Amino acid sequence: MSTIAFLNIALHGHVNPTLPLAAELVRRGHRVTYHTSPAFAEEIEATGATVRLYPGGDQPLPDPPLPITMLDALARACAGLLPAVLADLRGIGPDLIVHGSACPWGAVAARELRVPAAALFTTFAFDRNTPSPTRGSADLLASALANPGAALGFLRSRWALHRRHRTRGLPLLDLANVREPLNLVFTSRAFQPGAHGFDPSYRFVGPSVGARPLDPSFPADTLRAPVLYASLGTVFNAGPRLLRTFADALAPLGGTVVVSTGAVDPAALGQLPGNVLARRFVPQPEVLERAALFVTHGGMNSVNEAMYAGVPMLLVPQGADQPLVARRVVELGAGLSLRTGEATAGTVQALARRLLGEPRFRESAAALRVAQHEAGGYLRAADEIERHLRPAAGPVPVGARRER
Repeated sequence: MSTIAFLNIALHGHVNPTLPLAAELVRRGHRVTYHTSPAFAEEIEATGATVRLYPGGDQPLPDPPLPITMLDALARACAGLLPAVLADLRGIGPDLIVHGSACPWGAVAARELRVPAAALFTTFAFDRNTPSPTRGSADLLASALANPGAALGFLRSRWALHRRHRTRGLPLLDLANVREPLNLVFTSRAFQPGAHGFDPSYRFVGPSVGARPLDPSFPADTLRAPVLYASLGTVFNAGPRLLRTFADALAPLGGTVVVSTGAVDPAALGQLPGNVLARRFVPQPEVLERAALFVTHGGMNSVNEAMYAGVPMLLVPQGADQPLVARRVVELGAGLSLRTGEATAGTVQALARRLLGEPRFRESAAALRVAQHEAGGYLRAADEIERHLRPAAGPVPVGARRER
């Protein structure tokens, strides 16, 4: 079997969809390594992959996470990590490098080592009709003018990359949108805007949802229907006031209201209604399987998991690609959206009543559930990676093929 090296940025929304894929490749007999930060080491080790840690420990996100500050962070990380990453990979000798589309050092390493590569898109695939948040644009220029230090840092790091490494084919600006000869997009063709416009190198494999370790401390058996779930993810700091607004708005409508607070201490929400359960971290797929409604920031991983479970959504996008994801959910009839500044208890409750009471939202969510399941998920992604490996490794002997 082959040696496959994963490289990724250390964010839950980028790492979580890759875990079932890494585990499946290990199950099929491949040797899998995964470069990550210490915060994700335990989860990745559980897949059976060999963890290789980036130097420097956990890397914090830029604050604020604007397109220009993200570009600066990606370019600096790429220039800083590549020497150590290349040394590791030369020792590993991978047959294939699989990297996140927002992980430019994975792409550069593949070019430097002349190893085939595949890119993983944990959000939408981007083109002219679905523009990348870090593309060259008036918004990016305005962001650069407002953050001249980040803009200058990006230019310096990008020039250093050009001088020191093989960067042919790497986007000049759009480092969060790096494509390869094989591009696996973790959503369905039905959800991807303009899916027909992408060439065959893009494979819409659907959400990569696999079994996660059970959390014995979470009282799943005590949840009472209807279960209403609210989470604004781990990247943007929602603040206790907004989370408390969700709790107060949803409590009269639900049997149990689950609020995932992320970086916010649940105690900061104050005394909550008796049917509200607030915890920093929640076993999201397990809760969504029981949920009648999901209030979400619109991160692609969360939306994919909600569609996989067929749950209507109330979307409150915070930034990055979330407004684009929220618009797509609304276009397809599976949810409603509002701005953070509009999220009063009265407005949230009124929209939640609509989502719970009008059958069309549940029907649209159910249709997307079918599309998400039919796309194939991590099993299809593993198949695509194995097909991509074969031209380099030669045909698989007939006797070595296994039925799946």
